[in-house]
Amino acid sequence: MYLQKLTLTNFKNHTESNFKFTERINCFVGDNGAGKTNVLDAIHYLSLSKSYFNKVDAQNIKFEEDFFILKGTFIKEQEQFDIQCSLQKGEQKILKCNGKKYKRFSDHIGNLPIVIISPTDINIILDGSEVRRRYIDSSIAQYNKQYLKNLISYNKSLKQRNALLKSFFEKRYFNNLTLETFDSQLIKFGTAIFNERAHFLERLISVFKKYYALITNGMEIVNIKYSSQLNEIDFAEGLQNALSKDRMSQYTNVGIHKDDIIFEMDNHPIKKIGSQGQQKSFLIALKLAQFDFMEKQIGFKPILLLDDLFDKLDDKRVEKIVSFACEGFFGQVFITDTHKQRTEEILTSSKIKYNIFEVENGEILK
Repeated sequence: MYLQKLTLTNFKNHTESNFKFTERINCFVGDNGAGKTNVLDAIHYLSLSKSYFNKVDAQNIKFEEDFFILKGTFIKEQEQFDIQCSLQKGEQKILKCNGKKYKRFSDHIGNLPIVIISPTDINIILDGSEVRRRYIDSSIAQYNKQYLKNLISYNKSLKQRNALLKSFFEKRYFNNLTLETFDSQLIKFGTAIFNERAHFLERLISVFKKYYALITNGMEIVNIKYSSQLNEIDFAEGLQNALSKDRMSQYTNVGIHKDDIIFEMDNHPIKKIGSQGQQKSFLIALKLAQFDFMEKQIGFKPILLLDDLFDKLDDKRVEKIVSFACEGFFGQVFITDTHKQRTEEILTSSKIKYNIFEVENGEILK
């Protein structure tokens, strides 16, 4: 699968930018703030129907404009997919495939899978458990549509159960039969989600360790652990045991919405002991393992987006990652960098087909 053409109209700092890409490596070079990452984000939009960097769609419209339009032509298994994502201020976002509007954005997710590696990924390590759950959920949803449906249903039932708990508290009234209706839904969808998360992480860990060792020459011992209440207790029993606490807090205290992913280096949390370079290597290995796992699940290579890849990595680690591309591990790759000469030197020595686009103030110079 690859992206053949891309057009950005009034998207972030781009007024009108058009691209034709090679099937292998495409690079965007320019100063910070030039608009390189915005191109990657446009690709993310067309793949997953949303921005990777700014969740408020309206804020991605170019300043003093009223709309944005993104168009991309993807080729997958010799079939062409023309994807368009547009937003008019004050209206709903529209996503189309070959001219047909999607009724639900979730129907599109997984059709054109991607993996992105970005400096903002550091939030996966440093921020709260919600960010790590979101990462796992996004990864699985791209190859398992039923998982996404279960997740949507679980979150809907959780919201309804919490609203019911709040209503009981305010009205000083309680009806266990009504609550059990939502309990059964949480148990049904939550158990399925728990099993899929456990399966994903179990298979991901060994691949992740392999890539971390390749990138770093095995300098540190790393691990990933799945922390879930359902590892310790049956879901139904957990809900029953927490009922009194739920009624007082007006919140559901047991479930997969409390899960976390623990990242370790040398048996300690990497966010406490890892350097910036080690943390970036950890995240790159994690995303490459995700890429590897997804390819095995879907049967073809996802598109890979590498934002500011060379920052905080020494030359040896950069060479390792570029060598993966040269050896055919990746399919189509998009890279951003602030140093054109550095990028050209690395890619020229690799003898792999590539394009370089110079970006300046949202315009393409070459």
